[in-house]
Amino acid sequence: MYFEIVGPITSIERVAVGTSIRQLSRLRRRHGRGRWRKLKGVAMVRLAGGELRRAEIHWYEAQGSSAPFRRRDRGQLGHAPPAEQPA
Repeated sequence: MYFEIVGPITSIERVAVGTSIRQLSRLRRRHGRGRWRKLKGVAMVRLAGGELRRAEIHWYEAQGSSAPFRRRDRGQLGHAPPAEQPA
């Protein structure tokens, strides 16, 4: 599923570091070595159909680089307020 992050990422937490990451070998193969961290946070996202939702997102970072974001737990965090319609 494609989405766009709209606004800041809040409530950022570290989920795992280094060898605690299950995908570590894939990350190193694709993006290189480094001290990899898996993080999660909450942000407003725009889904492919244009709908705005608040969602928990997960991503990986390593010393200045990052791997793509994944959206998780769709719908559990509630709906975004309706977007204002142009007059």
